[in-house]
Amino acid sequence: MTKNKLTDLNDHLFAQLERLSDEDLDEKAIAKEVQRASAMVSVADKITSNADLQLKAAKLFAEHGEKVLNHLPQIGGPR
Repeated sequence: MTKNKLTDLNDHLFAQLERLSDEDLDEKAIAKEVQRASAMVSVADKITSNADLQLKAAKLFAEHGEKVLNHLPQIGGPR
């Protein structure tokens, strides 16, 4: 199974931007792309928020070592 990466998200967002800027789209197609873009942005915001939280946790661990592990949410079950 292939894991998605933040670079994949970036690619999807730019592809959506290209679809939105297609001057050949009629009003109905534009409305559909705007709706799709809105959904993509909503999901992308959640993904980037999660990545930011993971980065903050990694920084805490890097700065303070294992003593902060008990204060971080457990991912993937008990340690």
